[in-house]
Amino acid sequence: MITLDGVMQAPGGPEEDLSGGFEYGGWSAPFNDEESGKIMQKLMQPSDLLLGRKTFKIWEDYWPKHTNYWPSINTVTKYVLSTTVTKSDWQNTVFINGIEDIKQIKNSDGSDLQVWGSSELIQLLLKNDLIDELWLFIHPLTLGKGKNYLLMVPFQPLSPFKRVLLRQKA
Repeated sequence: MITLDGVMQAPGGPEEDLSGGFEYGGWSAPFNDEESGKIMQKLMQPSDLLLGRKTFKIWEDYWPKHTNYWPSINTVTKYVLSTTVTKSDWQNTVFINGIEDIKQIKNSDGSDLQVWGSSELIQLLLKNDLIDELWLFIHPLTLGKGKNYLLMVPFQPLSPFKRVLLRQKA
């Protein structure tokens, strides 16, 4: 989820990510409607996840208790890029250490591999040309401050430029 001016910080709730003094948490809520719900259901189809440490810590507290909204979240593999967090009670969580681990996962057989949030991880993936598709769920507002996808990523054309999907089923 991203705003017109590129902010991707804390779309889900007011306490989601307060770093940098961000005070607009939950900004996507006014745009939740039937159409956005259909898009979210499509995005939430079973696929493995690659998450940065910060996104994972937010999700680890929330999603295991909300499987009624995302039924497959506990059963898919959640790969977490972290050098500081190495264990979790959340089922099917695998911790990885760096870009080589990501390349190995990307090149293995398995379900689609998606990235949600994880602004620093997305920057790393773009820098290393590891994104096959990039989907941006753009919301019609500007916030003026916050973690900004557009400012974090130096311009470099991608081929093809689609959604963040690292491994796609054949």
